[in-house]
Amino acid sequence: MYTAVSRLVKPLKQIATILTPGEDKSSETVEWEMSILLSWVKQTYTLQSDELMVNNLLNFSRGFWKGLFTCYDHYYIPRTNNDLERFFRKTKASHRRITGLRSWNSYIIRNGEMIVLVNDALRQEHVISRLRSSSQVVCTVYWSSVA
Repeated sequence: MYTAVSRLVKPLKQIATILTPGEDKSSETVEWEMSILLSWVKQTYTLQSDELMVNNLLNFSRGFWKGLFTCYDHYYIPRTNNDLERFFRKTKASHRRITGLRSWNSYIIRNGEMIVLVNDALRQEHVISRLRSSSQVVCTVYWSSVA
C-alpha cells in the first residue's frame, strides 16, 4: 500500500517544486515545465489504478491553467487567495454573530461592495483621518468642476 501511495505522490511533489516561486522564474518557463510534467504523467502512469489520479490531476490543472502562472510575472499578485478567503471568513463570521443567520447570500448580494469596504476600513489604522482627508479632496474636485 505504501509503495502505491508513494508512487502516486511523486508527481505532486514535482508540481510543488515547479510552482515554488523563484527570482529567475517567469510564467512561460513555469508553464512549459508544467506542460512537460503533465505529459510525462500521462505517459508514465498508465496502469488502471493510476487512471483516477491522472484524470484528476489533468482536470484540476486544466481548470486553473489560465491564471495559474500570473504571479510569476507580476510580483503584486499573490500565489494563493488564502488572505482573501481569510478576510471573507472574518466578514461572514461577523455577519453571523450580528444577525444569527447562517446564510449571508442575500446580505452579500444586496450590500456586498459596501460590506467589504467598511469591514476592511474599520480594521485599518487612522481610518477617520483618512476618510476626512479623502472627503475633502472629493469635495474640492467636485466643487472645482461645478464652478
